[in-house]
Amino acid sequence: MKQIKNILAIIGVAAIAVVTINAVQVTSTTSDKVEIGGERLDKATKMVNDYNVYALPMPDGLNFAGEMVPVQYPDIRERMDRELLVNTYWQSNALLLFKRANKYFPLIESILEEEGVPDDLKYLAVIESGLTQAVSPARATGFWQILSGTGKEYGLEVNDNVDERYHIEKSTRVAATYLKKSKERFGSWTAAAAAYNAGNAGVSRRMDAQNVNDYYDLLLGEETGRYVFRIIALKEILKNPKKYGFNFTNDDLYKPIETYKVSVDTAVTDFVKFAEGYGINYKILKIHNPWLREDHLNNKSRKQYFIEIPKPEVYGMGN
Repeated sequence: MKQIKNILAIIGVAAIAVVTINAVQVTSTTSDKVEIGGERLDKATKMVNDYNVYALPMPDGLNFAGEMVPVQYPDIRERMDRELLVNTYWQSNALLLFKRANKYFPLIESILEEEGVPDDLKYLAVIESGLTQAVSPARATGFWQILSGTGKEYGLEVNDNVDERYHIEKSTRVAATYLKKSKERFGSWTAAAAAYNAGNAGVSRRMDAQNVNDYYDLLLGEETGRYVFRIIALKEILKNPKKYGFNFTNDDLYKPIETYKVSVDTAVTDFVKFAEGYGINYKILKIHNPWLREDHLNNKSRKQYFIEIPKPEVYGMGN
């Protein structure tokens, strides 16, 4: 005998994708039938009755950085619907994004505000990397998936010893600067977001060839054609978890870890010993400073770096 409970419930009147299983007594058998509350049903019927997938209503007021999504047009509506469905039903991935966003969004939001970039641009990092230090097949790196040449062009140090594409604060500022230049070029944040994926030259070339100046009027390849719609879908879902059937408490979310900065303007020959000097180990040092790519720092130029150090007790290393 096994008690089966509701594992996900419909919330409000929105037709949200849910899995609903009635709390009833089920008797398992080796045949093709099961007994449920005294009634014998074949297993296929039970599965159909228990698992329900619902279409999603198109949300009102969908926009990116205040620029409306023209869902009144059939092709736009279908493309938007696709991304809402795909990202709502990929529940494990979405839950991880909720957890990571709680940890990293505060830092990203504060930098975007300082840089004069709309808050919605933070969702590019969600789409680009899933808020992880990812490396793409093309070697685009970090939260913002910056290529080596672009990183260097915008002032990041990129080499085998130090790679500041992994530095969340510095890479966010580079992304903000790139997006502002794209906005100035194309006149909209939506087109700027598309250009972040396809490149300014690529978007400009397609606009000229097709004689249009709006992202939603462009015929694009699969990746860039889906890009902005994916951003808007994740924005909608992450801002409205209950509406899309996601249930968690604040305790379930990953938390920002408080650190302090240590200034270094010389070479460091051994980061293992360096970390131990601050009451942590090498692993913890690298978790908080992924831009340090080796176990030492060359620093022949005597550049000033700031290394993030968490409190040892956070990791059970305190006295």
